[in-house]
Amino acid sequence: MTKVYHGSLVVVEHPKILTPSRTLDYGNGFYTTTSAKQAEDWVERRMMETHTTCGYVNVYEFDETYLEDFKSLLFPEPTEEWAEFVMANRTNKDFIHDYDIVYGPVADDRVYLQFGLYEAGAIGIDTLIRELKTYKLVDQYLFHTEKALTALQFLESRKIEKQHVPDKSE
Repeated sequence: MTKVYHGSLVVVEHPKILTPSRTLDYGNGFYTTTSAKQAEDWVERRMMETHTTCGYVNVYEFDETYLEDFKSLLFPEPTEEWAEFVMANRTNKDFIHDYDIVYGPVADDRVYLQFGLYEAGAIGIDTLIRELKTYKLVDQYLFHTEKALTALQFLESRKIEKQHVPDKSE
């Protein structure tokens, strides 16, 4: 069993497959990470964007033995196949995959800058992968189907509150 974390502005006891308003690394679904800090950072960014004062890091147990039963795509590190999969999900609105679970590195903003250079033809795939391997990349699991969600068991939610910053008059 592995603990995985999902950052949200709400408690998520019963994960759902969501269709986001923007393109994501691995497509539609429910995203988690094995990094509690990554989930907390995501909550803090969302609180700033939405001007809310609290959010939650939802904690689940993930039974990895399900990976054998589900159609899974695993990228332990950046590879050419991983880069092409992320690019397809992020740039091709018609791209749809049929994996239950996808695991691999997060293509965050600084990583996506490298993808932009690759997409523009400024660097080749070998340079892209070499550059990405120098970053300490956080991981993510995408649970892409309702069937895949059965591998998660909710444990708890940790409330994250925005720290009060006194204004100059205080």
